[in-house]
Amino acid sequence: MSIIDPTVIGTRQPQRSFTVERGLLRMFARAIGETNPVYVDVEAARAAGYRDLPVPPTYFFGMNLGRGADEDMRWLQALGVDVRYILHGEQSFRYHSMTFAGDTLLLSPRISDVIVKKNGALQFIVRETAVTTEDGRPIADLVETIAVRQPEPINKASESDKSESNCDALTK
Repeated sequence: MSIIDPTVIGTRQPQRSFTVERGLLRMFARAIGETNPVYVDVEAARAAGYRDLPVPPTYFFGMNLGRGADEDMRWLQALGVDVRYILHGEQSFRYHSMTFAGDTLLLSPRISDVIVKKNGALQFIVRETAVTTEDGRPIADLVETIAVRQPEPINKASESDKSESNCDALTK
């Protein structure tokens, strides 16, 4: 693995749609130990003034996952990252409005930063994802930081010999 090309900063990744499903919301609520019935019972949600099951706040993290390991990790592999050496470093959310079961959301990710520490032995990739409704209403902004550990020393001479940058591979 090599040092991640900083020119990938600002690269927009393919937008994708995500339909919020009741069954997955219920499963998620149970998995996190949520006891409030509005997250699992449609009638309780409606009685509380919601039009359907509301999306729990941390559910947004999983929207970028669940398509299978190959698809979920493709963006990292396109950067030349060996996914055996990654750790989830941090996740943050900024909420704009609520969303509910049945809504179709658009996820628009982009790489917002690449940080290299210890001469490349440790790298961080920051990806921001804007979540909106199909008509563009903002729902949430997600920020995730992936830590990439370098298992072997980087050979600086071979880095300059690359014929294709990480940025070119990412947009293919």
